[in-house]
Amino acid sequence: MDKAAADFRSLTADIENTKYTDVVKDTSVEKGHIFVRKDSKMRIDITEPDPRTILRVGDSLSVYTPKIKRVEEYDLSKHRAMVDQYVLLGFGTRSEALEKAYDVKLTGEDQFDGKKVYLLELTPKSDDVKHQITKIQMWIDSASWLPLQQKFFETGSGDYIQFHYTKMMKNLKIPDSRFKADWPKDVNHVKPG
Repeated sequence: MDKAAADFRSLTADIENTKYTDVVKDTSVEKGHIFVRKDSKMRIDITEPDPRTILRVGDSLSVYTPKIKRVEEYDLSKHRAMVDQYVLLGFGTRSEALEKAYDVKLTGEDQFDGKKVYLLELTPKSDDVKHQITKIQMWIDSASWLPLQQKFFETGSGDYIQFHYTKMMKNLKIPDSRFKADWPKDVNHVKPG
């Protein structure tokens, strides 16, 4: 795992994001593409059902929704460590960083997407994180040591968010232009409190 983390520079993949809400037994699914670079840059382009772009560059996070011509802008500086635990989890994460932030348990081996995977269960150590997430399950590809799927269980409910990655390409050169805030000039910029 540490060898793969040291070698990690970037990743592109197709992403399927499933949000399950237990109280109404509702499942919603979004599909798109993710681009990640080790230098704290990430872009997720959701293509269906409702297009939007999530862009993170360092301590800045923007969510662009073209249908309503709106960009929400967030400053992550006060919560960067917590954000990094979610956003970069498994993408170049060293084992010591995982063990510092989580109680890590190997719960088994399986086949997933035609690949041998290790099933990990992570329980947050930080009280701040525990208020949001009770545990995280990860399906780690035994060959690449990258997550094929991550499932985040929300605290106080049966709700979860699951990210499934396919068509992963590691260490491609992703140009800086991919991480530019290239929104139309007529968008409404909002900084939620």
